[in-house]
Amino acid sequence: MLSTYQYPKFEYVRPPEIAEGRDGHYPVVIVGAGPVGLCTAIDLARQGRQVLLLDNDDTVSIGSRGVCYAKRTLEVLDRLGCGEEMVHKGVSWNVGRTFFREDEVFNFNLCPEPDHHRPGMINLQQYYLEDYLVQRARKLPNLEMRFKNSVIAVTPGEDEASLRVETPDGAYTLTTDWLVVADGARSPIRTMLGLDIDGKIFMDRFLIADVVMKADFPTERWFWFDPPFHPNQSVLLHRQADNVFRIDFQLGWQADPEQEKKPENVIPRIQAMIGDDREFELEWVSVYTFQCRRMNRFNHGRVLFVGDSAHQVSPFGARGANSGIQDADNLVWKLALVMDGKAPATLLDTYGDERGFAADENIMNSTRSTDFITPKSRTSKTFRNAVLGLAEHHPFARALVNSGRLSVPSFLVGSRLNTADDAVFAGNMVPGAPMDDAPIATADGESWLLQALGDRFQVLHYVADAADLDAASAAALQSLAEGAIPVEPIVVAARGQAPAGLRTLTDAKGRIRERYDLQPGTTYLVRPDQHVTARWRALDPARVRAAVARATCNA
Repeated sequence: MLSTYQYPKFEYVRPPEIAEGRDGHYPVVIVGAGPVGLCTAIDLARQGRQVLLLDNDDTVSIGSRGVCYAKRTLEVLDRLGCGEEMVHKGVSWNVGRTFFREDEVFNFNLCPEPDHHRPGMINLQQYYLEDYLVQRARKLPNLEMRFKNSVIAVTPGEDEASLRVETPDGAYTLTTDWLVVADGARSPIRTMLGLDIDGKIFMDRFLIADVVMKADFPTERWFWFDPPFHPNQSVLLHRQADNVFRIDFQLGWQADPEQEKKPENVIPRIQAMIGDDREFELEWVSVYTFQCRRMNRFNHGRVLFVGDSAHQVSPFGARGANSGIQDADNLVWKLALVMDGKAPATLLDTYGDERGFAADENIMNSTRSTDFITPKSRTSKTFRNAVLGLAEHHPFARALVNSGRLSVPSFLVGSRLNTADDAVFAGNMVPGAPMDDAPIATADGESWLLQALGDRFQVLHYVADAADLDAASAAALQSLAEGAIPVEPIVVAARGQAPAGLRTLTDAKGRIRERYDLQPGTTYLVRPDQHVTARWRALDPARVRAAVARATCNA
């Protein structure tokens, strides 16, 4: 094989509950060591929580599966401590191209602005992501991982949840204050608890082929409608690490999945696409069906659902793993505050509200993409093809082309945790917005705004020259660090250093000022997950404290 990846085997260790003949109790138990479960566990553990992570397998996912990881996800992974490995190993890209038959009819750029740290997307096989996350998890002493531990029963209670866990050495019982369920789209725990998941299954099938080959395809997303090598259907191509190319072939609903996965049926499709004389090998093949579904509620007392266990979308648009990792990002800071007694349990309702909104947004976009890619009638296909034919020469038609609206973070503008503006601002950094990145100058050269923020409430106060910050404002900023939920004060300035005790971020290129519409005195309050929650044109500590109370359901 041209691919060099060696699937790891994670060691099974006999649980102490079996070895010592007792029940166990953990503050947080997470079920499912896929990307979402691992991110949730790492985030909680690195913030000092004791976490037990259970998985019924003993290796990473087989095959590429989740391929595209969006800029927002990479920024989350940076905070977790493994974004750099991902970007270094993965294939970075910003440009996508759409073809109708043999002609390019549409293209896009995911990151048209300069001065962002991370690309719009990287392509990387899911097994690498999981491998990096497991390596990161092993460095956290308060995070225990148990492989070949399968949850066979869950009993939720008012104050805790009880689990029965099966292992190669027999079964044992655990209790936990909080159970986070990340056990995938088929979610055995969701089924055990008899919880709903509603939505739609689309009548079409796609073949995934991971193909190892040396090819000169550019590092872009290429999507074909009705190409000559696969007529009347669609094809998607992505370059991944290690000379692995991910190719998705539309098959139609009548296709037999087991027959289509056989090499003698897959290989001719690939040869028709790339030419008979190019050497390649099949690494992994699968067939999938589009689904768009979600639970009505993601939080059920002491049981919290994240990722595919809570919601599923069709794969075009890269909205599965990206959305799930953002679930974890949203949940962890809220759960940590509740566990510490600094916020009421009602704060967890806002996890369901905000990520439910994001799920609805993803399902809407995914459904629209699916309807365009796989028309359900002759009339809709005629319309689709007419749009594609016009798009090459007419800008109005390009807006209608939909080969998968790609993952972007949700703007939580309707969240009850936000404090409404009382002044006029330009730009996109409204309350509820995910923060835009920007370069900052450091003594060692250049760093990035988002790498300097996160994991706690922080207030950004702008002055042109930090050395000119008056004593009253400095004292007001420093006072915000006191209280049950401290807020870290940060001065943003074009130059200079703030007085001792205040961190300064130097906006040497002016990108922060530009993207956040900063004027002298402008103050932003940002959440631990790097969403804006309030902003003002002048600093008022009382207003900041009131906004923190609102953002933590303490108001």
